[in-house]
Amino acid sequence: MDRISTQAAQQASLLNILNAQSRQTSAQVQVATGKVASDLKGYGAHADTLTAVRSLDARMTTHIDNAKALSSTLTVQDGALTQAADAAQGARQAIAEAIATGSTEGLMAALQGKLAQAVDAMNTEYQGRYLFAGGQSSTRPVTAVNLSDLPVPLSTAAFFANDQLPASSRLDDNTVVTTGFLASDLGVPLFDALKAVQVLHAGGSGPLSGSLTPAQTTALQGVLTSLDTAWDGLNQAVAQNGVMQNRVSTTQKALTDRQTALTAVLGDMTEVDMADAVSRLQLAQTALQASTQAFSVLHGSTLLDLLSR
Repeated sequence: MDRISTQAAQQASLLNILNAQSRQTSAQVQVATGKVASDLKGYGAHADTLTAVRSLDARMTTHIDNAKALSSTLTVQDGALTQAADAAQGARQAIAEAIATGSTEGLMAALQGKLAQAVDAMNTEYQGRYLFAGGQSSTRPVTAVNLSDLPVPLSTAAFFANDQLPASSRLDDNTVVTTGFLASDLGVPLFDALKAVQVLHAGGSGPLSGSLTPAQTTALQGVLTSLDTAWDGLNQAVAQNGVMQNRVSTTQKALTDRQTALTAVLGDMTEVDMADAVSRLQLAQTALQASTQAFSVLHGSTLLDLLSR
């Protein structure tokens, strides 16, 4: 004779209902969010790996953002360096024309304009800091304004307030490079050349007005050589800045490609297979319906009902 236990059957049926509800809820959340789980606990043994990949992805995002900001800075810096190089070239052209024509008409005014152009370039400010001031980025790096400021007992280096720490930037986890220039390195050769002209103008062989004397012509020819040196140095700075721009662009692309690969890895780990999730949801719903129906039948079937029959 079989023993009938109504309570045990109902408990087993109720447990089936609870399990089916849990599976249904889990599948519903996955279908709604598209994610395997809402927290690390839901990833079980893969939680540590997921944490490491997310940390690496966050570092990649930081480096990419830094590269974008640095790229903008280098673009502004390129414009300033080009402006300073143009000032040196313009000063040389003005002196060369004076020598060629034998006339100094407008020479000093032209050189004053080129000095102002160079000073503006080296005092370029971007995002609240002076690009060529080194570590003292809140201080204007060049103080000279007029040609008449230059002939002082001190060297032209006295007109530069920058320190000796050019800006550096981190490109990735392992690479830190120097990306800045110092105003003194850029401007001293040009200032020395312009100072020589001002000394000539204000000295015993001056002033530089009217026709050039043989002594003035010889002196100005020496200045041309100095300006060639200054212009060459500024052009080299422009070229170095361009090399750095290319390097930053290449690094940014490499970082972006790596982050794309990481995003795919994260997707494989965290994104649910939607077809599988929908299938599991349907199975859980069916199981819940069956468990509920079984519980209902058992609830209405007691030993007393059987005996009364």
